[in-house]
Amino acid sequence: MDWQKEMDELRRREELAEQLGGPERVKRQHDGGRYTIRERIAKLVDASTFHELGKIAGRATYDEHNDLESLVPSNFVFGRATVDGRPVVVGGDDFTVRGGSADATIKGKHTMCERMAHDLRLPLIRLVEGSGGGGSVKTIETTGRANVPAVDGWEWVVANMGTIPRVALGLGSVAGLGAAHLAAAHYSIMIKEKSALFVAGPPVVERLGQKLTKNELGGWEIQLKAGAVDDAVDTEDEAFARARRFLSYLPSSVDELPARGPRTDEPERREPWLFEAIPHDVRKPYKMRAIVITGFARLDGWPVALMASDPLFYGGAWTADTCQKVERFVDIAQTFHLPVVYLVDCPGFLIGRDAEQTGTIKQGVRAMSAIWQTTVPWCAVIVRNVFGVAGAAHRNGSRYCTRYAWPSGRWGSLPLEGGIEAAYRAELDAAPDPKEKLAEIEARLTKLRSPFRSAETFWIEEIIDPRDTRPLLCEFANLTAPLRQPGPSVHPMRP
Repeated sequence: MDWQKEMDELRRREELAEQLGGPERVKRQHDGGRYTIRERIAKLVDASTFHELGKIAGRATYDEHNDLESLVPSNFVFGRATVDGRPVVVGGDDFTVRGGSADATIKGKHTMCERMAHDLRLPLIRLVEGSGGGGSVKTIETTGRANVPAVDGWEWVVANMGTIPRVALGLGSVAGLGAAHLAAAHYSIMIKEKSALFVAGPPVVERLGQKLTKNELGGWEIQLKAGAVDDAVDTEDEAFARARRFLSYLPSSVDELPARGPRTDEPERREPWLFEAIPHDVRKPYKMRAIVITGFARLDGWPVALMASDPLFYGGAWTADTCQKVERFVDIAQTFHLPVVYLVDCPGFLIGRDAEQTGTIKQGVRAMSAIWQTTVPWCAVIVRNVFGVAGAAHRNGSRYCTRYAWPSGRWGSLPLEGGIEAAYRAELDAAPDPKEKLAEIEARLTKLRSPFRSAETFWIEEIIDPRDTRPLLCEFANLTAPLRQPGPSVHPMRP
């Protein structure tokens, strides 16, 4: 007597689960240019490392003898795996079963996925395609009742945002609770032309008199600009690669420190081009992205969070949207113990009616507060402008900050441009040639606001050759690496 019969039954059920929604729906998924959930997981994680939980959970039918006839698996697949040799939890929607709708899933699997990642302190990757909420309109007929909305297990999503890296990939149409899962991530990605994200899809929105396609309603360009997602790529394979790269900068949880990566670049390397990167004419913009791309990076192997102003947009002024982006980015750095490097060129908050209508100062206060609440090491490099309240938010003013300024640095309560006319109105009105007088006053004040004058009084600690920036930043990374401390942040990050 052995257990072969039971093992055969188990294998049969597993084979049925691997068929997903059946050949016809799998073909439809492929015809749409999308992988199935099992193909996605196989491509994302290290080969043969996926250990699935709840594989045979689903809806079964039995004959009159109570023998299994068929099994439609739950449309959520999850388990443990490794990515680049590192343990992770991965879970994803199966669009071939009821389009990823919640009425074809088992809620306990979603909750277990989140809780397992939280309690084992493992990064979580969610592959999202579907609604995943309370079900479709048809659910009312199949259940005979309407459900009272509830989001079971959301407390684990909130807890995970302050505990582990949470990555979400929107790989098709994502609505309702699925959209919430995509937004509640430290890093989220959409697939161009194939993904769409919305609270409710086109058929529902059409009742409002807005007849829109999926892309017109919630395509990648709309959601990327709105800040609902962080990135968009052309293919699913690119999305998997970006997810892996993102995780490489972060610890597995707040209880660890970011690991030092490969050191393939000489820390003492100087970049000659930086010497001429900033034009002498303050009215001329320059491309900050040629100096650095905002995001995560490594300095002599140490992961850091890099933040930079972009003068090609509003001259680098902080809009309400910018403030929200700064707050979120700083919170991620604080949560996962990443030192912050900020290349500063901020002429202040954006001004004007649009700025007031979008609540710029309110969002600015939130961003400033997030910066002042940081305890991670901070290095600011003043590249050009530092003006006003937003300019002051280039460091946590209550803690030590390593700070440098390029010779192109300009600072003050407000820029001279536009302020001279107001401050010297009487003198200008009395001058025989107001334009000549304006030029004279501007030249006089420009000399007085020289960064060297500020250095005389130690208002700026050090003015450096731009070509020395990289060696100094590498030194900062090495000096501060031992100061990083694991553990939860006093101000945990929210979705």
